[in-house]
Amino acid sequence: MSGLSKKEAYLAMYSFLENDYSLSKSDDIARLLGSMSLLQDGSTADPACWEDWEDSIKKVKSGKVNAELILTK
Repeated sequence: MSGLSKKEAYLAMYSFLENDYSLSKSDDIARLLGSMSLLQDGSTADPACWEDWEDSIKKVKSGKVNAELILTK
């Protein structure tokens, strides 16, 4: 599998959340999807969403994201 562009990765995340919304009908996810939706010019409905997305990419690339679930007894 080849690497994804920022936009392709964004759309993959959008698709993931859209699928979760279809199962849960969560108002929080619906609001997030609304803010993340792309306008005709390619910008997000809420401009801060793209900035937050780019910040998230920087965190991942710098190794500052740990999604490991640690279970304790």
